[in-house]
Amino acid sequence: MGYDRSVYDAVYALLNNRRLEAEQAAQRRRADFFRVEPRGLEIEHELSRAGSAAAKAVIRGGDVRKNLEQLHSHSHALQEELKALLAKQSMSPDDLEPHYVCPLCHDCGSLDGHMCSCMKALLKEEALRRLNTDTPLTLCSFEAFDLSYYPDVADKNGHTVRQLMERNFLYCRKYAENFDTHTTENLLMVGKTGLGKTHLSLAIASRVIDRGYGVIYGSAQNLLEKIQDEHFGHSDGNTMHSLLECDLLILDDLGTEFRSNFTVSAIYNIINSRQLTGKPIIISTNLSMQEMLDYYTERFSSRIIGSYTRVPFYGNDVRQLKRGQH
Repeated sequence: MGYDRSVYDAVYALLNNRRLEAEQAAQRRRADFFRVEPRGLEIEHELSRAGSAAAKAVIRGGDVRKNLEQLHSHSHALQEELKALLAKQSMSPDDLEPHYVCPLCHDCGSLDGHMCSCMKALLKEEALRRLNTDTPLTLCSFEAFDLSYYPDVADKNGHTVRQLMERNFLYCRKYAENFDTHTTENLLMVGKTGLGKTHLSLAIASRVIDRGYGVIYGSAQNLLEKIQDEHFGHSDGNTMHSLLECDLLILDDLGTEFRSNFTVSAIYNIINSRQLTGKPIIISTNLSMQEMLDYYTERFSSRIIGSYTRVPFYGNDVRQLKRGQH
């Protein structure tokens, strides 16, 4: 999955802390127990020696079965004695071991050479947390998208704005449910401010992340400012690499960014590079098709207009309608 490198780093750091805390807590419990029951430490040493003796018995040969049975009986007696000592302190043998959050991988993140399910879940949580830092993601779900704000009056062709927006809603939900890094199409959401473009793009982001893919969401202005600052050495990071490698890039409010030769070139590089590698983008903009042609170069505009599925948004500013209710 195409999560940003910093997401992986954050999750690895979390797992390392979990593992360290579990092991340190076990060490403290062991120290407390052995301080009041020093015989317990002697038993542990005897059990360790019994294990070594069993291995030597196999190597030596002779009546291996008899020797192993004797060692097993001795080890069992030691274990029962240790359990009794632990019970005196209201403890169990498990209390002498680390209590890892994930019992499968012991908070390492991998299991049998594959990523553990706990790490997959943590990656999704971290990606969602970062996305939600700058956006009201919890409020922008498909379930929270309210079609009642869109007019239900038919035009001369018999279509209502609500019907058209319901079609957009169903299309976006299907897009999120069927998302795949190499077969999903690019989307161009167009329409005036407040018609739901950001809401549905964030709803897509939330569902796609929940399905285990890496998503980067940001306004064109903010992302381009980061790229420009990093390019000219004003800040550290590699935002461009992250934008090119994530599974889904959502570029919000295209056309609101400060326009220069650098920013136009950067946007074209992002769009062109992701198209060449088959990685989808969702772009939202308040610009009409003609305004886009006027605002950007013909090469840039034709690339978007010609290879993106256009999703037009209709209606009145939902944000103003909501404010009017309060």
